Amino acid sequence: QVQPVESGGGLVQAGGSLRLSCAASRAFAPYGLGWFRQAPGKQREFVAAIAWSGSRTSYADSLKGRFTISRDNAKNTVYLQMNSLKPDDTGVYYCRSALAESVYSAWGQGTQVTVSS
Repeated sequence: QVQPVESGGGLVQAGGSLRLSCAASRAFAPYGLGWFRQAPGKQREFVAAIAWSGSRTSYADSLKGRFTISRDNAKNTVYLQMNSLKPDDTGVYYCRSALAESVYSAWGQGTQVTVSS
């Protein structure tokens, strides 16, 4: 499919964990995938990204240490492990196809993450 497909969102208490998944076609995401999020009333922001090859990953500075991005090349799937979640992490999490490093195209439909206090 042209658009990546996210899954794994939900409701979790503060301090808990969630793992998001994003599946994509390599034909439309030849470099890798990135995660972005949008909190209510705020602009969409970068979370993390990973390339299909090598060990290259990138993170928003504020999320390093709590969020981990990984991949399963056999499944064309990227994961976002989110630990020690805070209410400020609430929002819609989007996956986006990467054509090259920091060059993105199609957005997924998003998955809602809600962290209760």
